[in-house]
Formats: sequence, C-alpha cells, structure tokens
Amino acid sequence: MAKPKVFVIYYSTYGHVHTLSQSLVKGALKPGTVDVELYQIAETLSEDTLEKMHAAPKANVPEITADKLADADGILLGFPTRFGTAPAQVKALFDATGKLWASKALQGKSVGMFFSTGSQHGGQESTAYTFLPHLAHHGMIYVPLGYPSAHMFDNDTIVGGSAWGSGVIAGPDGSLQPTYKELEIAEIQGEKFAQVVTKLAAGSEQKDNAEKQQSAAKASENVAAADSQNPAASAPAQLAKPAADSAPQADASAAAAGTSAAAKEKGGTMRKLVAKFKKAFK
Repeated sequence: MAKPKVFVIYYSTYGHVHTLSQSLVKGALKPGTVDVELYQIAETLSEDTLEKMHAAPKANVPEITADKLADADGILLGFPTRFGTAPAQVKALFDATGKLWASKALQGKSVGMFFSTGSQHGGQESTAYTFLPHLAHHGMIYVPLGYPSAHMFDNDTIVGGSAWGSGVIAGPDGSLQPTYKELEIAEIQGEKFAQVVTKLAAGSEQKDNAEKQQSAAKASENVAAADSQNPAASAPAQLAKPAADSAPQADASAAAAGTSAAAKEKGGTMRKLVAKFKKAFK
C-alpha cells in the first residue's frame, strides 16, 4: 500500500504562515506513515501593490493548482486572516474547484487549518468557521486541533492558535515572528493530522478489499445459479451418463448368460455319463 499524501498548502504575505507551515510539515512526517508535499497559493496582487504593502519575498515553493488538490488524501491549509475571513487568494483557489466539485474528487478528504492574525483577538477562530462552507460543499472532513498542548493553556504570554488550528500572532505591523510555543503547537497539529489521515486511508483500503471479496463471491454465486437454471447446458452430460452406465450392465448380463449356458451344457454331459454307467452294470 502506498503511503497517503498530505499536502501542506499556505498563503503568506509577510512570511509568518510560511514559517508555521514548515513546523506542520515536520510534525506530519513524524509518524512516518504519510508522504508530505509543501505548496503555496498563487499571489493575485500586483508587484506594485505588494511593494507598497512591504510584503516579504515569496519563498521558493511550488504553487498549488485547483486540479492538483485531488491528488492529496489530506490537506493542511494555512493563511492569514482578512477581517475575520480567508484572504481573496485562498478563495480564488477554491472558486476554481468547480470541476472537482462536479466529480466529487475532494469528497471525504481530510482538511485542517492554521492561521496568522495581527492581534490576539484578530479573528483566528472566525477565519476557520467562515471557511467551513467551502469544505462542506465538497464533502471534505474538517479535522480540528483540539487542545493537545499545554502551551494552549498558557495565559502568561500571547500564544496563537485554538481548538480550530494552530496559529501565530504577528503583531499589527507584522514584526512578531512565530514563538517556539506556536511552532511546537503547529508541529503537534501536523503529527495528529497525519495520524488521522493514516487511519482513514487504512479503513478505506479494508473497505475496498472487503467489497472486492464480496463482488467475487457474488459473481461465483451468479455463475452457479446460471448453470442450475440452464438444463440445456448439462443435457449432453446427462444423456451420456445413462449410455455409459448401461455398458457395464450389458457386460454383466452377457457374462451371466454365458455362465448359465455353460452350466446347462455341463449338466447334460453328466446325465449322459450316469445313463451310460447304469446301462453297463445292468
């Protein structure tokens, strides 16, 4: 069985989500049960606009296409918030998945999310649940993070992330870089997500094997039923059997007849001898 594929896909303006994505890749590789590929979402803003925003240079990571999404068994999707929702670049990617929706190519695939906001209450949770309709319409399975790390209960420092997924607090000007706690939470999310994808893939393979066995058994039953309902197919064998069975019976009858004739002949000879002796001794 080939390993399931996990795609870590991100959109990043200032590099924070890209940094977080690397920790998710590291975590997803930990169990050793999935193959992991890293992609970024294509930019839609002009170079002039990005320069005015003081955006960071794009990392040397291949860009994902809508059709490519179908190759993944699980997708970890990361992006910064835009007023509590996903940015236009991410929506543009999913707006191009109409063909995948029509063919149900993304049905049943697992999805997790991770985020970046400028402040502690900048919309990491709302960004997650406002993106859920995209997943629901494709029939995808959302895998939340939960609370697997003690860092998520740390109130002494600001820590990004929630039950919806890992995250980073970048600050209003983007000057804050992901902390070791945020990176550790992201790594845990990658590991947990890989485990879920592995279990679902194993269950799917078992189901496929069971269905194949059932189909083979059903086919055998159909063949047997067809033979039993088609007397013409078995008629030659039935006709040949009595003929074959009669041959030994004929041989046995002939043998019995020969034995009877021999016995009669022997009996006649004995009677003649007895009569001859009687005549001689009169």
